[in-house]
This record gives sequence, C-alpha cells and structure tokens, in this order.
Amino acid sequence: MSALAEAIARRHVIVDTHIDAPYRLQSDWEDLTQATDRGDFDLPRALKGGLDIPFMSIYTPAELEATGGGFQLANRLIDSVEALAARAPGKWAVARSLEDAEKIVAGGRIALAMGLENGSPIEGKLENIRYFRDRGIRYITLAHALSNQISDSSYDKNRQWNGLSEFGKDVVKEMNREGVMVDVSHVTDEAFYQVLGTSAVPVIASHSSARYFTPGFERNVSDEMIVALAKNGGVIQVNFGSDFLTAEASDWSEEFDALREAFVKEHGYEEESAEVEQFGAEYREKHPFPYATLDQLLDHFDHVVQLAGIDHVGIGSDFDGVGDSLPVGLKDVASYPKLVAGLLERGDSEEDIAKILGGNLLRVWRQVEAFAGPR
Repeated sequence: MSALAEAIARRHVIVDTHIDAPYRLQSDWEDLTQATDRGDFDLPRALKGGLDIPFMSIYTPAELEATGGGFQLANRLIDSVEALAARAPGKWAVARSLEDAEKIVAGGRIALAMGLENGSPIEGKLENIRYFRDRGIRYITLAHALSNQISDSSYDKNRQWNGLSEFGKDVVKEMNREGVMVDVSHVTDEAFYQVLGTSAVPVIASHSSARYFTPGFERNVSDEMIVALAKNGGVIQVNFGSDFLTAEASDWSEEFDALREAFVKEHGYEEESAEVEQFGAEYREKHPFPYATLDQLLDHFDHVVQLAGIDHVGIGSDFDGVGDSLPVGLKDVASYPKLVAGLLERGDSEEDIAKILGGNLLRVWRQVEAFAGPR
C-alpha cells in the first residue's frame, strides 16, 4: 500500500454509512474504545483506517414489528452509542446533525452518526420520525428482512403493498420535512421507484452494491435503478460483503442457507445450537467460501461511475453486519487506505477519490438538511 494512499485517507473525510457494531454488542459486548479481538470496528482500528464519520446502525430485527419491542430496542441501541462516546470523549462524539459532524471532525475526533435500519420502530406514528431525529438518527432504512407497515422488503416474498404503503409515502414526506435521509437499501424495486417519485430531496442506498454482478439478487441495485438514483441526486454506498459483490459468493450462500434450513427442519435443532454450528463448519471445510477480492469490490465502484458519474457512489461497508464474508484484505475499519490504493491503481484522481470517501454522501446530507430548514 502506497504512502500516497495513506495520505489521501488522512486528508479527506471518510464516511461509512453502515456499521453494525451496536447490535453486535447486544450479545457480544466489548469495550470498543480499546482494541478488540472480535468484530470489525473499534476505536484503534477506526483511527488507523482514517475513518471520520461512521454511521452506527441502529438495527432492529424485522420480526419485532409483530411481537413488539422495536421502539425500546432502538432506544437501547442509541443509548449504547451515547455511552460508547462518553467513554472516550477526547476521541469521538455523537453527531446529531451535519454541523455536529463537521465540528467534531474539524476538532480531530471521530463523529459517531446513526442510522435507523428498519423503519418499524416508528410504530405507525409519524411523530416518531421527529423523536428519532432528535435522538440523532440521520437516516432511516424503510424496511429490512420482512415487509413492514412502510414498505415491501426485497427479501420477503410477501409484497403486500406492491411497493410503499400509503403510510410509507407519508413517512418519506415526513422524513423530508424533518431532514432525515431516506434509505432505499432493502426495499423492493417497486418501492424504490415510488420513493424516488415521492421524495423531494435526494435519497441514499446506505449499503447496497451493483446487481449487474449478482443477477437475480434484488437486494442489490440494478443498472436502471443506479441511473434513476443519480437523476434524483442520490448516492449508492457500496456494500463490502462478498455476497453483494460476486455471483459466486451469493450462490454459495443461497445454497448453504437452504441446506442448513433443511438440516434444522429434519432434526428439530435450534438455529443457534452446537449441532447446527458444527454442520456449518463441516460444510465450509468441504466447500470453502469464495471470498471476493479488492478488485471485485472496485468493479462495483467503477460500474456505478460508468453509469451515473463520480458524484453518486460512496462507502457503506456493512462492517459487523455481514459476518465472515468480507473480501480478502478488507476485514475491518483499518482497511480504507487499501481501498484508496486500489482506486489510485485504477487511475482515479485524488479529487474523485475524495468524493467516493465521503464527499458525495456529505453533499446529500447537506441537501436533505437544507430542505428541512433550521432546527
């Protein structure tokens, strides 16, 4: 890795719009102000990688919409981010607005922003959008693994709304009014286009990659959608998970998931049981997971740029959210300079790299807050 790549990573603001550390800590707590053995994110590695504005994902499982508890869990996770910031106030702080983030970074600290992954915790109440905005949520991913009261999910065969519900359209408009970015990752294609037709400001895909390389994987964004999102002024934040980057990895995971599900059903085991874990380990031993490479990740950035221009792509790694599927050599938040080195090798200018690292996302964030006006 070149000294120039390291210098560029230091010189320019790096924004990563999706890091799942808060939810990981729910069951596997560590003090992230210290170097940790597990996970992809901690303070020492973030400093090493030059990360300036990590968006902590406030993730709530889709099943909680039916059973209850999403609002409470979201608040506990926000509390945990605030507690994390308080343990190292000289190193990082919670950013509840773009102005906050810029001041924190200018002062030499990391700005911990937050995004609500899954809109279910607003519990059908538009006023909860303002509530979560006041708590520091700067974007909301409308749905997750299941269709919800707001939107159909790309992972769910139940397409109850054929896109957005009427309430979902109201949610998008209210997010515009409150200065909260709309995130179209996880929604169906129909919902995606309905969001673009409803939102008065640019939207983001906080952690999605290009479907061109993973045909049939609706969770990624098609070429037509990339072009449409660019016309909207939005940004696609590329996901680093190997399943999102190559058809080979995506197909491997689909086959493994089906076999594991059949194994669980046949024997009546719990999903988290030792037997199911052993099944997975033995399968991986016989059928090694096909990890993506840095070049295959870079292909996604190049593809978006070729279709939409340099102003519409950024970083949404999904660190701590995609398990052991990250590309070779890009296993944690210390690795952003390696991405920069790869972009340099492909001929990208420092100006263009600065846009990818964070400039494009900051532009959208600024536009969304400007539309909403002072708060």
